[in-house]
Amino acid sequence: MAQLRRDYAEFVERDAEVMAVGPEDHDSFRQWWEEHEMPFVGLADPDHVAADLYGQETHRLKGGRMPAQFIIDKQGRVRYQHYGNSMADIPPNGEMLQLLDTLNDEKDN
Repeated sequence: MAQLRRDYAEFVERDAEVMAVGPEDHDSFRQWWEEHEMPFVGLADPDHVAADLYGQETHRLKGGRMPAQFIIDKQGRVRYQHYGNSMADIPPNGEMLQLLDTLNDEKDN
C-alpha cells in the first residue's frame, strides 16, 4: 500500500479513486490506516464480503488473503483484474497508471 500512497496524486490526476480492502476488523483497520496516513479510501472486510464478491483467494500457507487489483469504471464494470499468486505479486503503479491512460483515451474517442 505504500506504493499506492506514494503515487496517489497520479491516480487522482487520471480521474481515478483508489480503494483498499483489508481483512482486519474495523478497529484494527482504522488504527493502521490512521497510523500510516493513507490518503485514499480503506474498507475493513473481516467477513470477506468484498473479497468473496470479487473472487479474491485466501491461502493460509502463503500468508493469507492474496493480493487482487481491479480497475472498475464509473458504470461499475470491471475493466482490469489481477489476482496475485503470492503476497509480492502486485502490478507496479506504472502499469496501472498506463492502463488508466489507455481507458481514458478510449473514453475520449
